[in-house]
Amino acid sequence: MRRLFWLAMGITIGALVVRKLSAAAEKMTPAGIGASIAEGLRDLADAIGDFGADVREAMSEREQELRAGTGLDAPLPDPSQVELPARRGGAHAADL
Repeated sequence: MRRLFWLAMGITIGALVVRKLSAAAEKMTPAGIGASIAEGLRDLADAIGDFGADVREAMSEREQELRAGTGLDAPLPDPSQVELPARRGGAHAADL
């Protein structure tokens, strides 16, 4: 019974090792290397896209903060309601 157990254990470990080595050998072929490079480039493109989205979001938030702080988003005054200050002394253009 013990020998049968160890035989089964050896066959199982051997099969796992062969599968791992086959997978590693497949990665070393030109097609495997190309697939690995393509996957890496896809991951890089996704990371760059995520970074760009984060930057745009932070930029938008900061712009809103700056606009609120400087009053750029405040409504413009109605020109009919604004009184211009009177000129003091000196010659007016109409007087010349």
